[in-house]
Amino acid sequence: MSDALLNTLAEALADVVATIDTCDDETLDPDTAVKWLEATGAVLDRLSPADRQDLGRLLRRAADRHPAGPWRDELQRLPEGFGLDDDQHELYCTDIEHLMRRFTAVVTDVDPATPVTTCPGWTFADLVRHHGTTHRWAAHVVRVRASEAVWGRDVPLGLPEDPAGLPRWAADAAEEALAVLRKVDPDTPIWSYGADQRVAGYARRLLFEGVVHLADAELSLGREPDIAPRTAADGIEEFLENLPHLPRLAGPVAALPAGTVALRALDTGAAWTAAFGPAGFSWTRTGAPSPSAAVTGTAADLLLLVYGRRAPGDRRLTVSGDAAVLSGWLAATVF
Repeated sequence: MSDALLNTLAEALADVVATIDTCDDETLDPDTAVKWLEATGAVLDRLSPADRQDLGRLLRRAADRHPAGPWRDELQRLPEGFGLDDDQHELYCTDIEHLMRRFTAVVTDVDPATPVTTCPGWTFADLVRHHGTTHRWAAHVVRVRASEAVWGRDVPLGLPEDPAGLPRWAADAAEEALAVLRKVDPDTPIWSYGADQRVAGYARRLLFEGVVHLADAELSLGREPDIAPRTAADGIEEFLENLPHLPRLAGPVAALPAGTVALRALDTGAAWTAAFGPAGFSWTRTGAPSPSAAVTGTAADLLLLVYGRRAPGDRRLTVSGDAAVLSGWLAATVF
């Protein structure tokens, strides 16, 4: 979509919302106005953090094109009113807190020897140990401002002797990681195996570690994961952003025959297309018109698909095109 069209749409949105918000009761019924504003807010809430920030900038740009006065002032308040300018780093940290409480509640009373069905060969003890270790590792990397790779085995873990103590240990590890993340400027440069070489990237990474491993625990207990659409959409983008930076996946992805896989989220309207093969890997926030394979489903189910927690044949997903291309890509990108 061109910049001109994006700016025009942002200006139209700003004018409509500001008009609804300032319209007198005789012109527009107050209950209807509230309903429309709430509906608009719900739609905007489905956007990924990057898209929300982009929209906030576009709305301010649209406001600046109006003459100085009350109307422009009203337009300039829109990004704040809809939470488009929220502190994303803190929002990630808050979401990690909530997820860790849910994870701890799910795993605490489960026999540590219970198999994790989504991770063959793992038990719940392995899952909780891995999840807690990731938080201890992230806390260490950020605390020391690592400038080169740090392995989990080189980080002091303080593991409990009794597997029954792992849930509490993992919860403490998350508290430690959050305390460190909240003390450091999120824009601080730091080593990372992913695309984002800043402290901010660790909060985002820990969030999706939490989303996926909570899903592992819930699916293994026969429960359906509850993942917010906006969170799931952001998780898909984080996954795609990180793929080119993971050395162990570069070879398998480069070995794939040339192809494209399109993902479309039915609940958010977001779309992504991954292209791969000898020419390299790339992705866009669009649905290719003629991809090799395409998958539609909710953002949550698409997130679970790319992380290998849903199979392409799952009833919640609709697959079209060359199923072999999709299967090959999923096999090469096992995270």
